[in-house]
Amino acid sequence: MIADNPDARIDALEEKIAYQDQVIEDLNTAVTDQWREIDTLKRLVSSLLDEVKEMELASRVTVGREPPPPHY
Repeated sequence: MIADNPDARIDALEEKIAYQDQVIEDLNTAVTDQWREIDTLKRLVSSLLDEVKEMELASRVTVGREPPPPHY
């Protein structure tokens, strides 16, 4: 029985700690990868917003605006 054997209890605790250390390392890697992906996506969204703004400005500054349709 583990409760009666201090060495067995220590071994069990060391196993749990080793497992938890691995889980923490895996989670840290996952979070780091997600932050990299988020940073990449933020830059992409920013770039796309800039392109949309440029296209909006270009559409407003068209030379010789079209006259309204005849029914106006």
